[in-house]
Amino acid sequence: MIEERKILERVLEEATGFLDGLDDRRVAARADVDGVANALRRPLPEGGADPLEVIEELIAGAEPGVVAMPSGRFFGWVIGGVLPATLAADWLTSTWDQNAGLLASSPAAAGAEWVAGEWLLDLLGLPADSAIGFVTGAMIANFTCLAAARHEVLRRAGWNVELDGLQGASSVTVIVGEERHETVDVALRFLGLGEARSVVVPADDEGRMRLDALANALAEVSGSPLIVCAQAGNVHSGAFDPIADVVDLAHRHDAWVHVDGAFGLWAAASSRYRSLVAGVERADSWATDAHKTLNVPYDSGLAIVANAEAMYAAMGVHAAYLIQDERPDPFATVPEFSRRARGFTVWAALRSLGRRGVAEMVERFCAHARRFAAGLSQMEGVRVVNDVVFTQVCVSFGSDELTREVAARLLQDGTAWMTPSSWRGQAVLRISVSNWRTTDEDVDRTLAAVRRVLAEVRAG
Repeated sequence: MIEERKILERVLEEATGFLDGLDDRRVAARADVDGVANALRRPLPEGGADPLEVIEELIAGAEPGVVAMPSGRFFGWVIGGVLPATLAADWLTSTWDQNAGLLASSPAAAGAEWVAGEWLLDLLGLPADSAIGFVTGAMIANFTCLAAARHEVLRRAGWNVELDGLQGASSVTVIVGEERHETVDVALRFLGLGEARSVVVPADDEGRMRLDALANALAEVSGSPLIVCAQAGNVHSGAFDPIADVVDLAHRHDAWVHVDGAFGLWAAASSRYRSLVAGVERADSWATDAHKTLNVPYDSGLAIVANAEAMYAAMGVHAAYLIQDERPDPFATVPEFSRRARGFTVWAALRSLGRRGVAEMVERFCAHARRFAAGLSQMEGVRVVNDVVFTQVCVSFGSDELTREVAARLLQDGTAWMTPSSWRGQAVLRISVSNWRTTDEDVDRTLAAVRRVLAEVRAG
């Protein structure tokens, strides 16, 4: 016990030092993957090492390769920070080491998930009797929801896909937007529905599904088992599909509507931005991440299905050796048997922030995105290429070549972290705001870095 305490005290020292130093730390890693691997690599020893020495060795070898993702100046991809309460809850999750698969295996894990789920549905305005799976991330949340969708649309056609598979079943038609996230395609691949078989609906200039094209697509495939995938938060523009109209059109054709809301579904928590997801509560399933906008540690995704029985049918398992009663176990909502107790951190985030705190955090992210857009637009030759409606900003520096060079130099500079991308046929620098630590000063420091690097690149 004394040895364990020493190890935990050393980890606490390292953790607090890391967090206290975020304001002054460069966001980019100091070592590359080869450097970290070389620092940690040695022949597998025959005998073990002292645990404290192991931790010291891990810190020395890995810490230089750490990207400061919890920093308020990390804007690459949509990666949230970690709230103080959720960091502490995550440490307890590892300490308690609960297998969250069964109600009987961990009443603590299951109870926390029950309450966190109730709070989430209330906060997001979704049907109170929906089932929620606490999964690894939005990719698996999409997979889980679409598995429930596959079950239900085939059940309506008189087919049990869980028992009989897809061979011989009616063909399921999946309709997706042109600018859907790639994880939707991967989920369809895993489900045997085939990403290339989807009917793709053209998008407008902001990446939103075009309703006229959706109506035409639905008319052409009407009568077959149907799934329509809408999007809440385009990965480049932050734009939202017209969800209410999508639901109305799709439901007229008896289609299941799934909403991929990895980061955008949280707009529902704010009265200021809730209109972006108007009608979302009438969809059939929703995927989102808690480790994005809610700022809990990785991994934490949420798969939400209005028809709970469809979710249980798609995911549920029964075995003689398990202790199960008539109520569905947590693993009836996820594609896992044994798993980490992810509900503790979600409960802690919601309890520490409250309804108002979540709304204020979402609104703060949006305000920082607008601050970025305003500051970048004032720079000569710089153009914000998207309509900044939520937390995403995409910017061009005039030419693709110059944009790529500025993006690469900014990553080398290390003041902040923003990622290069390509959208609508042009190179862009993409900025995602999703960290509770980000302040106006962080945005201004980042804008100053962009201004400095842009001048250096132009000077040659």
